[in-house]
Amino acid sequence: MVSVLEESGTAVVVKVLTRWMDLLEAMVEVVDCAEEWLVVTGSRSREKSYLAAIETAVAQAPDLVHYRVLYGPPRHPELTDHLLRLLELRDPRERRHGVQTLRIGIVEQMTAMERFFVASESSAVVPLPSFHGAQAFDCGILLGREAAVGLVQHGREACASARPVESAEAVHALAVREGHAGRRGET
Repeated sequence: MVSVLEESGTAVVVKVLTRWMDLLEAMVEVVDCAEEWLVVTGSRSREKSYLAAIETAVAQAPDLVHYRVLYGPPRHPELTDHLLRLLELRDPRERRHGVQTLRIGIVEQMTAMERFFVASESSAVVPLPSFHGAQAFDCGILLGREAAVGLVQHGREACASARPVESAEAVHALAVREGHAGRRGET
């Protein structure tokens, strides 16, 4: 059986993002417009405005369910600090109306390919390798609702199979991976 998403092909692509600022603005827009779900994957985030937008969304929308899926430990101290701030804003062990609204998980299999995306119930952004050079992820694609819902489900399933990170102690136990040059656009 072929899904509606499979049949729509490239129609799910709203826009190709070819500049760093366009990518960053689109990622922040996905976060700002999230009302039900916010799923972020990857261990390389470090852009302060993007991380701050996530923290603001979590602080201002208590019913927003936020998933963060790490693929290995954080690559930058900014992400570690962000995870700690999220845990200050919400306790993953608490439930709101019976629902866990903060879930942070780490995929520890070194063979698991890291995924980079930010998705809500209405849109998503997937960063791509640069169209301008070899050392950046400064381009991406903005996806519409159908694809976004699929990525939300993907992230939820990935988080369910990941090891939970539910305390400041657990975050501190994740050593920041040294020796990785940061690249723009990685979520």
